[in-house]
Amino acid sequence: MYKYDKYDQAIVDARVDEFRDQVQRRLSGEITEDQFKPLRLMNGLYLQLHAYMLRIAVPYGTLDSRQMRMLAHVARKYDRGYGHFTTRQNIQFNWIKLSDAPDILAEIAKVEMHAIQTSGNCIRNISCDQYAGAAADEVADPRPWAELLRQWSTFHPEFSYLPRKFKIAVIAADEDRAAMRLHDIGIQLVVRDGELGAKIFAGGGMGRTPMISHEIRDFVTADDLMSYLEACLRVYNRYGRRDNIYKARIKILIHELGADEYRAQVEEEFAAVKQLGLDPPRAELERITAMFASPAFEADAPTEIDRSDPDFAVWLDQNVKPHKQAGYAIVNVSLKPLGGIPGDASADQIDVMADLAEGYGHDELRVTHAQNIVIPHVRVADLKTVWEKLVEAGLAEANLDLISDIIACPGLDYCSLANARSIPLAQKIAERFADLARQRDLGELKLKISGCINACGHHHAGHIGILGVDKKGVENFQLLLGGSGAEDVSLGKITGPGFSEDGVVDAIERVTNTYIRVREGGERFVDTYRRVGMEPFKEAIYDQA
Repeated sequence: MYKYDKYDQAIVDARVDEFRDQVQRRLSGEITEDQFKPLRLMNGLYLQLHAYMLRIAVPYGTLDSRQMRMLAHVARKYDRGYGHFTTRQNIQFNWIKLSDAPDILAEIAKVEMHAIQTSGNCIRNISCDQYAGAAADEVADPRPWAELLRQWSTFHPEFSYLPRKFKIAVIAADEDRAAMRLHDIGIQLVVRDGELGAKIFAGGGMGRTPMISHEIRDFVTADDLMSYLEACLRVYNRYGRRDNIYKARIKILIHELGADEYRAQVEEEFAAVKQLGLDPPRAELERITAMFASPAFEADAPTEIDRSDPDFAVWLDQNVKPHKQAGYAIVNVSLKPLGGIPGDASADQIDVMADLAEGYGHDELRVTHAQNIVIPHVRVADLKTVWEKLVEAGLAEANLDLISDIIACPGLDYCSLANARSIPLAQKIAERFADLARQRDLGELKLKISGCINACGHHHAGHIGILGVDKKGVENFQLLLGGSGAEDVSLGKITGPGFSEDGVVDAIERVTNTYIRVREGGERFVDTYRRVGMEPFKEAIYDQA
C-alpha cells in the first residue's frame, strides 16, 4: 500500500499546525462561527446536532493495522468508544470536542492519515473497489490510479472551491462494487489493443435529483488521464451553478447542457490542457504502482476447507469471496449485527480487526461503501481461526448482501440535516428478518436508508430504498423499489404514500412476501421487480395497509 514520502508528511503536518491556530482563534472568539465554518469543513469537522463530528479520510478505503489501531485509540480517547464507517469509505467520530480536534489530527498524522477534503466544496476522498488487488476479475489494481488522483486533487488550486462537492470512483472490472455510475466522475480501467487505459463517466449522483452518469469517453490512456480529468473539472467549474445549491452538482450541468455538448466542451478543453504538460511522467504512475505490489503469497497454499461446523459453513458461503491467488480468500467482516447500528464498530472491535489483518491478512484492511470491512488476503487455511476470533468479537454476522446488511446514514439521531431517524428503523427491519435462513432464502437484497433527501444512505440505489421525510412535524418514510448501484445500475421508484416507522417495516415484509410468491428460479429480488414491475408489490403494500 502507499506510504507517505517527505512531501506528503510535510503537507499533512503543516495543515495540522494551521488548523490548530484556526481552532485557537475560534475558541478565543477572534473569529466567528460563520468565519470558522469553511475552515473546519476543509478539515473534515462538522457541527452536528449534539457535538462536532470529525470525518477522517481512508483514501480508496485502504489502511493497515497500525492505522486501524490509531482509529481505535481515537475512539477511546476522544469519542465514546466507537467509530462509524461511512459510504465514502471513511470513518466518522460523532462526539468530538472542538478543543481536541487539532490533537486528533496530529495523532493520526503520525500514522499517515488526515481529514483533508473529507468535506466542503472540493474533490472528496477518492473511492475504489474494496476488492482491489485481490479480485480475479480486475484488469489491473485500480488503487495506484486512485492514489495518483488523490495527489492530483489534494489542494488543487483551481478546484478547492468548486460549485459543490465532487466525488470520484475508480474500478477495474466489469462488476461494479463501488457504485461508480452514481459518482460525479466514474473511472473504469479497461484494456484496448494491449494498452491499459480508462473509460470515463460523468454526471452521476444521488441527493434530491438522482441521476446515472453518462459515458463521456470510451478510452483515455494513462498518459492523458490527468489532463482529461482536468478538462472535465474545468468545464464544470466554469459553468456549474453557484447561485443555487440545489442545482450546483455536475449532474445538473450535464443534464441541462446535454451529454453531447458537455463531451464536446471537454474535448475542446482537453486539447488545450494537453499542451500545458500537466500529466505526470509514466514513471510516476509506475513508482506508485510498485507500492501496491501483491503481498508475498505462499506458493501452493492449501485450498481445502473443513466445513463440518454448520455456522462456519454459512459464514464461508455468505461472507467469503474468491481470491485471485489459489489458497487465499477475501474475508468480508459485517458491521451489521442484529440490534446494532450499521457501520459502527467499538474500539475493541476495531483493534480485533487490526490484529486479524496483521496476523492473518498481510497487514491490510479495506473499508467498503456498504459500511463493512474487508480483510483482502487471508489464507484459506486460516479462515476457521479468523472466523472464531470474529465470533468472539461479535463480528461474525453471516449476512453480506442480505436484507439485514443495511446501509443507513446516522439520521436524526446525529445529523442536523436529517428529517427522520435511520438507525432505529434499520434495527427494527433487521430484527423483523432476524432468521438467517429466511434472509438467505430471500437472497441478495440490498436495503438502504436515508434520513433526508441528501441520500447519504444511498436509498435511490437500494433494491429496497427508504427515505425519511418530515410530514407536518412527524417522521414519515417513503418506500422505493428497484434501485441498484452495481453494473446493472438503476434508480429506485417510490411505491406511493409514505408510512410510519412501524408501517414501513410491515410494508417491507409484504414486499418480500410478494417477491417469494412471484419469483422465478434464480431471480434476485431486483430481477423479479424488473420482470413484473411495480404493480404486484404496490397492490400487496396498499391493499393490505
